[in-house]
Amino acid sequence: MVVKSLNERVRSGEREAFAEIFDQHARVVHAYAVRSTGDWAAAEDVMSLTFLEAWRLRHKLRDEVLSVRPWLLGIATNVLRNAARAARRHRRAMSRLETEATHPDFSDEVVGQLTDTQRLEAASKALLLLKRSEREVFTLVVWSGLSYSAAAEALGVPTGTVRSRLSRARVKLRQMVETELGPGISTQQSERVGGHT
Repeated sequence: MVVKSLNERVRSGEREAFAEIFDQHARVVHAYAVRSTGDWAAAEDVMSLTFLEAWRLRHKLRDEVLSVRPWLLGIATNVLRNAARAARRHRRAMSRLETEATHPDFSDEVVGQLTDTQRLEAASKALLLLKRSEREVFTLVVWSGLSYSAAAEALGVPTGTVRSRLSRARVKLRQMVETELGPGISTQQSERVGGHT
């Protein structure tokens, strides 16, 4: 009977053989990842990805490879490079995002002033009376803080449509809030609600 080498057993997909490699080298790979990233959680991810990649590349583990450690650390190095590259791409993408100035809106003041349950209920009822398209624009731009162009992208409509829907929503909400709050809202507050300040 021919005894297969550990490398050959791994190449053939024997999970127990791969588990031996993991048991022997996981700490080394993790320590390398910790030193490279300076982050314990990131090191765990690197270690996991390294062994996943090693399993995927197991056909490259030839018998000439006397020590699996350098092979694994080479894979870990590539995982670290890919992670760094992905992080750089992410940072560049985030820096390219359009940063539009947020436009002051009456809603922040209204929400701040609607402190009791009755007034909050009135605002909710008023919002529910808007058309769905106006309510969507209002919640995306005013409450979620999206720019007009980002809200347009989210809804699949032109930016001008977002502007006009939001304008109609503001007028309707101002009228509804004045009606619901009646004498409890001052003229100055009413003007702020309509965005006329």
